Amino acid sequence: MHLLSLVESAPCSPIPQRSPLSVVFSSGASTRVHQNQGRLKEREKMTKKKKVQWFWMWVIGSVTLRLILVYFPRNLNLSSRPEVSTPLTSLRRLAEGYWLKRSSMSPYAGSMYHGSPLLLTFLGPLTVTRIEGQPDQLLCSLVFVIADVISATLIRAAGRSLQAAYSSSLKVIGLHQLSETSGLASLAAFGWVLATHLSLYPSILIIPVILLLGYGPDAPPRKLFQQRIKLEVGNSSSIGSNNLKEELKDQSSVLKVFAWRLVVHFFIWILLWSSYVLVLCGIYLQKHGGLQELYRRTYGFILTIPDLSPNIGVLWYFFAEVFDFFRSFFLMVFHGNILLMIMPLALRLNHRPCFLAFVYIVISSLLKSYPSVGDSALYLGLLGLFSYELKDIRFSFLLFAGYVGVSLLSPVMHNLWIWRGTGNANFYYATAIAYALFQVALVIECVNCMLNHDRMVTKLTTTKLKDAKS
Repeated sequence: MHLLSLVESAPCSPIPQRSPLSVVFSSGASTRVHQNQGRLKEREKMTKKKKVQWFWMWVIGSVTLRLILVYFPRNLNLSSRPEVSTPLTSLRRLAEGYWLKRSSMSPYAGSMYHGSPLLLTFLGPLTVTRIEGQPDQLLCSLVFVIADVISATLIRAAGRSLQAAYSSSLKVIGLHQLSETSGLASLAAFGWVLATHLSLYPSILIIPVILLLGYGPDAPPRKLFQQRIKLEVGNSSSIGSNNLKEELKDQSSVLKVFAWRLVVHFFIWILLWSSYVLVLCGIYLQKHGGLQELYRRTYGFILTIPDLSPNIGVLWYFFAEVFDFFRSFFLMVFHGNILLMIMPLALRLNHRPCFLAFVYIVISSLLKSYPSVGDSALYLGLLGLFSYELKDIRFSFLLFAGYVGVSLLSPVMHNLWIWRGTGNANFYYATAIAYALFQVALVIECVNCMLNHDRMVTKLTTTKLKDAKS
């Protein structure tokens, strides 16, 4: 009772009240914070608008340059340049194959055309359509310009999604990205089947596509996420939050799971699209040898390299000089180089499927039978997808100067050899060797820079984990 009386008689502590000045200052600080946040959002919007404007300005400039090249074919004579036109990509050979088809003959008769018969259906009529007062094959050229613009837009969209996925993975909240590829299995299968049908070398891209569907887009090594999750599980167990501990365990299990279901769907769609394409080709070539003639004239032409016309590759000159007795051996050696690089790169770069696809494209462009500048344009366009990881690449100016120098010297050496007669094949082949060396240097430096970036991220992450444990 005495204690109760003391408690009741004790003076109550007054509730602290804030002064009017403190209220004014706190409200002013909050308004300043909101204003700064609004300014940052406005700046982000302005930068995005500027990037979009610059992109479309580059698109307009590129389309204008392409149209200039289309409307001055007689002066530039690009359709006959070995750097641009190859036995597999020549529009003249496509027009020849379409003419043979219209004459009720096999499009592969005469050993001129070595492409897909489906191209004769879609692009063949455009090669013979003439518009008065306009350049030849104008419609085909316009189709190619539209295809390039669409490709540039898709590469830009892929770069934005890849950058968003990588930034979210750095914050360890990128697990939701794994479910965004579920609707792309059919589209990826269609693209892979069509690319492999038109050329043999895109078939090796099936490994990056499987890794992309199974593990998701490019991210730092998965062991870093597992280490971070283990640390958070330990902290949550010490705190006693069971719900958080269960969520973190679920995330760690998701990191270890390979999305086999998406990969199975991908292979099912491959079977469907491949069957559809083969049925169409079989109907088209029913009276001209069927699918066996198709494979012999397309894939067989790529693998055996019977046409030794000059190009910017390194195989034509070598097989022009080698003895026929050793030809089969060196064919296996050159084609086997691509196969030998597939698995080691896939094992080392399995957490970066998009970059792995880029490396495969560079290697196939280097060692393919009939390369052109279109192959280098493809992987140089994809190089911008990894600008953040490759910002510390070495010899960038030397590589840029080398590509420009080869582009300028190659037509000069070809002119001295073929038209003026003051040079020989070694002049032109020297530029091809230089071009190959610059491609080798580019792919080595890109892989080295990407691995250094992963090592830096691993080092920073392990340092932070050690500090958190201590």
